[in-house]
Amino acid sequence: MRIEQLEYVAAVTQHGSLRRASEQLHISQPALSEAITKLERELGVTLLDRRRSGAKISREGQELLHSMSDVLEAVDRLRLAAGDRSAGISSVRVGTVHAGTSTVLLPALRRFGDEHPRTSVEVRTMVQEDIYLALTEGTIDVGLVNLLDGDDLPPTVDGTALLHGRPIVALPAAHRLTSRDEVTVEELREEPFVGMRSGYLMHRFAHRVFGRDLPHHWHATDGAEMGKMMVGEGLGLTLLPDYSVVGDPRETGGHITVRPLAGDRSRVTMVAVQRHNARTTAGTRSLLGLLAETAARAQPSAGS
Repeated sequence: MRIEQLEYVAAVTQHGSLRRASEQLHISQPALSEAITKLERELGVTLLDRRRSGAKISREGQELLHSMSDVLEAVDRLRLAAGDRSAGISSVRVGTVHAGTSTVLLPALRRFGDEHPRTSVEVRTMVQEDIYLALTEGTIDVGLVNLLDGDDLPPTVDGTALLHGRPIVALPAAHRLTSRDEVTVEELREEPFVGMRSGYLMHRFAHRVFGRDLPHHWHATDGAEMGKMMVGEGLGLTLLPDYSVVGDPRETGGHITVRPLAGDRSRVTMVAVQRHNARTTAGTRSLLGLLAETAARAQPSAGS
């Protein structure tokens, strides 16, 4: 067993395919595949599920992945102690539905960068189910998801509640409905609507609110960030968690504003998730702690 073989498995897990991993590692794909095959023979397990669509970590590989990471971290510490300047450079991968980007995620990442200058962060926009799957497969380390009251996390992940809020109507600051203290479902139904794509919690919530009588003019987009941009451009109104809008530069800058949805008492929670019983790296633990600290300070302004 060689250290680089463990690094190869970690790279395929991170990048999702042998091709992308070989490009990042600057070795040929056949050489990469052969090195991992030799490791599989030595360990007596199949580490990768190789398919035409790409290679993913196998179930057996998932069970060994954290042990491999422990070995690689120990080797990295040894190199760092020996004066290898390239050692100690690591990454934390975050999958997010773009919940609380301005109020929690970005402030936490700024602090993380100051405290961990040798650790990079990769942020991916993903739908909720893909976040759960990526955590299980080890292709991300932390996820940020939204849950409505009554929703449960899958048994494959553990969660820490960060923010509690409620769904609200986001609308352009100059819209006629800003004169109302709250917006009714009937009023919202008559306006062009910016809905989240299927797979996002607010897509499910919007269909719960409207029932079978949907708005006639419905745009669809991925995530809160694009939704807020479209609202700011006057393309429609949307439904989002209050903590995704309150404190956002578009809201504080006077481009968009929020109103309660009349008659609705739903609650929504932003949750940081990670793989069940995961043995996390120091960087991942630090980022989770910073997310929790940042959320605790942001909670009063998020309309709890």
